[in-house]
Amino acid sequence: MRPSSTNAPSASSRISSMSFRVLSFAAIVGMLAACASVPLPPQAPARPPTPASAPAGVQPAPVDGLPPGVITRGRSRWVPVAWSELPGFAGDALHEAWNAWVRSCERPQPPHAALCPEVRRLSIASADEQRAWMTQRLQPYRVEPLQPGAESLLTGYYEPMLDASRVPSAAQQVPLYRLPADSATRRPWYTRQEIDTLPQARAALRGREIAYVADPLDALSLQIQGSGRVRVTEPDGRVSTMRLAFAGSNEQPYRSVGSWLLQQGALRDASWPGIKAWARANPQRVQEMLWSNPRVVFFREEPLTELDAAFGPRGAQGVPLTPGRSIAVDKDSIPYGTPVWLASPGPLLNLNRLVIAQDTGSAIVGAVRADYFVGWGPEAGDVAGRLKQPLAMWVLWPR
Repeated sequence: MRPSSTNAPSASSRISSMSFRVLSFAAIVGMLAACASVPLPPQAPARPPTPASAPAGVQPAPVDGLPPGVITRGRSRWVPVAWSELPGFAGDALHEAWNAWVRSCERPQPPHAALCPEVRRLSIASADEQRAWMTQRLQPYRVEPLQPGAESLLTGYYEPMLDASRVPSAAQQVPLYRLPADSATRRPWYTRQEIDTLPQARAALRGREIAYVADPLDALSLQIQGSGRVRVTEPDGRVSTMRLAFAGSNEQPYRSVGSWLLQQGALRDASWPGIKAWARANPQRVQEMLWSNPRVVFFREEPLTELDAAFGPRGAQGVPLTPGRSIAVDKDSIPYGTPVWLASPGPLLNLNRLVIAQDTGSAIVGAVRADYFVGWGPEAGDVAGRLKQPLAMWVLWPR
């Protein structure tokens, strides 16, 4: 969905600087949640991993020759391993991930809910104490695909920041819509091309406009990401910032405009920056490119408080996403709220870190497949638009 990649060091440093204030603010939230808690549990030495019992809904793999404790879920096979297999485990800044973990505890999923009191207490612990607790209470499983040869892939997504007008203007004429009133009774709803060309589709959306942006590719990006931040100019000149959150779609299939351009032989760099460069050079074909993706996303307005602004939008788990520490996964293979060790060496980002599975997406399918939430704004968009790297994952499951 977001192919290609470029230079690693500059992209990594941009993410670090971009997220520092966000993560510092989020750490305060975690500290406040822990202040009234009981003291930390005593630290105990790590013990060798033992095969955990199968999680609820997960059945032991009925395949001869597999090691004891191997379990299957969805498209994935989980193989129990030692903590020493996790690359970079001793060096990660775990407190950053703990902020995301505490957020997951707002909507805990079994069996992780039982750990949440301890997770909250440990939000003010040292990294060594957090690591010792993890090795005591969790068992790492290497995630493998059930089907040999299945793709392992890390991509990125972000929250766009756009300027918009509440009413159409000479510069801003591309509408962003609320969910149509008849969306529940007409499934699938009109395609993108039909919305632009059929009088009955346009009539159904009349009065459903939230705001107008200048660039149809920015509107498409907002729809692909599923949400975004918008600075809206009101008719009286006031400017306010809101979040446009996912409200639904026309339930048409998603088609990548990048893949369409590759099939057309129009470009070789199907990253988002490459797509925008092609559009600037070929304005007469932009409409054709947009229509190649029949899927349209509709939005709802949400206020953006100071606390909301420190996190991303709510993911499919129902909790706000944390930049650099939240991922979208195939929910049939990895349950929401699961801590995951992620390793992805690449020219754009070199990642060995703890993340939390808090979201999903129609394009996120497969056992070893994740979409990495980068943050918000143009710099995050540049990284997310280029991120496409190999991936290894370990789920960390309660013993």
